[in-house]
Amino acid sequence: MLLMLLTFLGCSGKKNKQKGRVYIENKEGRFTLYRAGAPYNIKGASGFSELQTLKEAGGNTIRIWDTVGLSAILKKANENGIAVIVGLPLPESRYLSFYDDQAKVDSQYNSIKRIVNAHKKDPALLMWCVGNELVFPLRPKYRSFYKAFNDIVALIHEDDPDHPVTTTVLNFTQKDIFNISMRTEIDLISFNIFGAIKYLKKDLKDFSWFWKGPYLITEWGIDGPWDGTQYTAWAAYIEPTSTKKAVQYKERYDQYMPVNDPRYLGSFIFFWGQKQETTHTWFSLFDEHGRKTESVSAAAAIWTGNNGKDTFPKINYMLLNKKGAYDNIILKPNQPANAELLIESGSLAPEKIEWEIYPEDWYRKGNVNNIVRPAAVKTKFSSTADLQVAFNTPAKEGPYRLFVTITNRNGNIATSNTPFYIAENNEKK
Repeated sequence: MLLMLLTFLGCSGKKNKQKGRVYIENKEGRFTLYRAGAPYNIKGASGFSELQTLKEAGGNTIRIWDTVGLSAILKKANENGIAVIVGLPLPESRYLSFYDDQAKVDSQYNSIKRIVNAHKKDPALLMWCVGNELVFPLRPKYRSFYKAFNDIVALIHEDDPDHPVTTTVLNFTQKDIFNISMRTEIDLISFNIFGAIKYLKKDLKDFSWFWKGPYLITEWGIDGPWDGTQYTAWAAYIEPTSTKKAVQYKERYDQYMPVNDPRYLGSFIFFWGQKQETTHTWFSLFDEHGRKTESVSAAAAIWTGNNGKDTFPKINYMLLNKKGAYDNIILKPNQPANAELLIESGSLAPEKIEWEIYPEDWYRKGNVNNIVRPAAVKTKFSSTADLQVAFNTPAKEGPYRLFVTITNRNGNIATSNTPFYIAENNEKK
C-alpha cells in the first residue's frame, strides 16, 4: 500500500504552472524547455568568463553559483547571446543554528527577494538555482531548513513566474530526490556529477518507478582530485595532461550523457574559465590569460559535431629525472634535477615552453578547496634541449608539483604537471 502511495505521489508531478517567458512543457513524459516561445536546447558551461569563445564554440548557456558581479555577468551574456542560470547560495541544511534563527532566515529571504526583483526582467536570465549541492534530509529536525528553502522557492514563483527554479545535488542520490520531490516545489532537479556519470542512465531507470521529472546536468567533466583518482604515496592526486583530458571529456559525454532521455534538458561542462582546485589547471579549460586548452575544442565537438579549425599542442607525458608521476618521485633538497616533455608524434614544436614549480595545495580549511593559487617557488630553469630542462630542486622539505605549459603558434596551450616530494637527508655524517 505504501509503495502504491509513493508511486502515485512521485509520478503525479507538480501542478501545472502558468507559462512564463521560460517554462518547461510536459507532453506524455517528454519534457521541453521553452524560452521566448521556442524550444531551447541547453548547450552549457559552468563558469562566467570567455563568453565570446563560448558562443563561437556553439555554447548558449552558462551556470553561475552566486550573485557576485551579477549585473556585469548578465550584461556580458546579453552581448554574446548567452543565457544564464543564476545561483542563489544557501547554507547547508546541517547548519540548523542558522535555520533555527528566524532573524538570519528573514535576512536571507529579504536579500534574495531584492536580487530576484532586481534581475527578473533581464533578457539573459534563464532560471534560478536555489542552493548548490545541498543535502535534503528526511528527519523531522530539519523542518526549519525546509521551511526556509520552500519560502524562497515560493517567493520566486510569486515574484518571477517567468523563470523556473531548480536546485543542485551532488550525484544521483535517491534520498535527496525523494525529499525534493515530496517536500519542495522545485520545478526541476539538477545534478553535479563527474565520475559517477557512468552510472547515471541506470540510476535514472532504476528510480523511474518513483521520480519521472525533468532534470539538468549542471556540472560534469573529467575525474577530479578525489576518491577513485590515483595518487602518490603522500596523497597527491595525479592529474592527466590537458591532451588526455580533452579525450576524456568527449568520450565521457558520448558514452554516458543521457541525451536521448525525454526528461533530459541539457548539461554544463565544468569549468569554463580558469580556477584553482588542487591545481590551477585541473578543471580549467583556459588559463588565466584566456588561452584555450584542447578541451575547448572537445566542447565545440559536443555542441556542434565539429572540432573546428583550431589546432592545439599535444602532450603525452612528462618525465622528472626519468620517472613519471606514478613513480612516487622523492628528491633531495637543492639538488640538480632534469625534466623532459614528450609530445605527440607529428606535433609541431611548441612556440613557447613555460616551466614552474608550486607547493602542493593540499591544505583544506573546513574541508573547502583553496581558490587562490599558491605562490610559485622561485626556480631558475635552463633548457638543455628543445623539450628538456635542468633546475635545482626546492630547498624546503615538502610536496611540490612541476608544471609545464606549452603554446603553439595559434596561442593555444597544453599543460601537464608531475608531483614530487623533497625529503631532507637525515643520514648521519
